[in-house]
Amino acid sequence: MRQVVLDTETTGLETSAQHRIIEIGAVELVDRKFTGRQLHKYVNPERAIDDGAFEVHGISAEFLSDKPSFAEIADELVEFLRGADLVIHNAPFDVAFLDYELSMLPAATGTITQMCGVTDSLALARHKHPGQKNSLDALCRRYGVDNSARTLHGALLDAEILADVYLLMTGGQTALFSAETNEDGNVVAARALRVPGPEERPALRIITASEDEQREHEEWLNELDEAAESGSVWRREHLPG
Repeated sequence: MRQVVLDTETTGLETSAQHRIIEIGAVELVDRKFTGRQLHKYVNPERAIDDGAFEVHGISAEFLSDKPSFAEIADELVEFLRGADLVIHNAPFDVAFLDYELSMLPAATGTITQMCGVTDSLALARHKHPGQKNSLDALCRRYGVDNSARTLHGALLDAEILADVYLLMTGGQTALFSAETNEDGNVVAARALRVPGPEERPALRIITASEDEQREHEEWLNELDEAAESGSVWRREHLPG
């Protein structure tokens, strides 16, 4: 399973106002593991950057003046993304901008959802944590992900942080299933992944308590015996039910 965790920065909030992408950051996961492959591009939008957007990411038009246009990096970007399941926080925003940029290329490449699956980690977080804050910073606090370097939004750093958050947020059961999707990204078949049999698994490591640990445990049970009317439950021969 190949996933690409992606983030963009833009000149503003609306493609309807001809706002453009100015930075793209993406990191690759295969079977939920970092591969070390990443893509990071600054893009010259060939237009002004809104003051509000600049306050978020701190990227100036002057800095971008000698950077390539989207058309110049499009082939490399499409090659990196094609066939992957994209993980994006607030995916409709980034996908709309990517589709807008792709639509202006001389050669048609199709839309993002035609070449990739898309997972919206914000929608996933809202489902998992209803009624709570689910911004990337809030999720970092919830899952203990270090985001201390995130003083401003930056596409590559945010993609790396989101990858850590996503893996923690979807740990466990979600890794037990694989799915087949159609061209629209909808699941058409799902199946459980094969679990190795006992003969294929490594032997479990058995760790026994030391004499000191056993003595401390008995002392703790003695304290429980004194504190509880019916004594320590661990010392009863038979438990109710």
